[in-house]
Amino acid sequence: MNYRESGVDIAAGDAWIETIKSLAAEREHLPKAGIGGFSGIISIGGGRSIVACCDGVGTKVELARKTGLYRGLGQDLVAMSVNDLVTCGAIPLFFLDYIACGTLDEPKLANVMKGILDGCEQSGCALLGGETAEMPGVYAPDGFDLAGFAVGLIDDCSIIDGSQVKYEDMIIALPSSGVHSNGFSLIRKILSDMPENTLSKFGDDGTSLGEILMRPTKIYVRAALEAVRGGFVKGMAHITGGGLEANANRVVPDGLRCEIDYGAWRRPRVFGFISGAGVDEAEMRRVFNLGVGYVFIASQKDGDCVMKTLSNAGESPFVIGRIVRE
Repeated sequence: MNYRESGVDIAAGDAWIETIKSLAAEREHLPKAGIGGFSGIISIGGGRSIVACCDGVGTKVELARKTGLYRGLGQDLVAMSVNDLVTCGAIPLFFLDYIACGTLDEPKLANVMKGILDGCEQSGCALLGGETAEMPGVYAPDGFDLAGFAVGLIDDCSIIDGSQVKYEDMIIALPSSGVHSNGFSLIRKILSDMPENTLSKFGDDGTSLGEILMRPTKIYVRAALEAVRGGFVKGMAHITGGGLEANANRVVPDGLRCEIDYGAWRRPRVFGFISGAGVDEAEMRRVFNLGVGYVFIASQKDGDCVMKTLSNAGESPFVIGRIVRE
């Protein structure tokens, strides 16, 4: 059981990003901005830059239809963008949403909008506007999809890009709230081979599997901004599609890589359910966050300060590895 067999090819997605980069590079008269990072950064002069990113919630929308749990999708949508945005140290300013649907189901979409407002409130940004498009014939009557766009601001001298990451720096993690918004095509394939009532069963605490899977993505903006104020954070990564190592390595210079101790934390039980359905360990690491939603890289001497700052911000940080040579 793997992601590709469920219809999602991570390698093809990575290749598509390289295609976009090459196409953009051919346009000599376009302003130059980085493509392929967690967010795009473009200077506006005066020592400041605008930061922006765009994302969706993937096929988690289909599981929302099965469970009837829609509000969390709105927070997912905001989180997937603002968590990427803040990895360079930018302050989110505003958020825009796009909803495409077969028919305008106001009660259902109102719950999604409540979740979007939840996410904006948690990340300290304004909901500036958006678009809702009814597209019968493109979407089924009860079908819909979501996209979100976040924009932030940063002083050029404060940009965190991982360039200062060094050998033996430490990797500090913050826990995820669950699966977040990645890997749901594989999860849905697993569920398709199980009894209909699987989503209604799970733990002894009365929480169903459906509720656990639909928990919204945690928003790390306030904690990340608190951490970077101390000046000790060298790199940050939001752990989304591609898993822990692939995302953390995006902010590590050539010649170095992240060495993760996968025994350094206890995985949420939901990942045991997924692996127990026939997903091997390598694929689990490649697709899911495994209980780690966000990471910081700092030197050994500054790590304790970063950990203390995060703890004071109400988080529960833990060390999961270090930077080693390739």
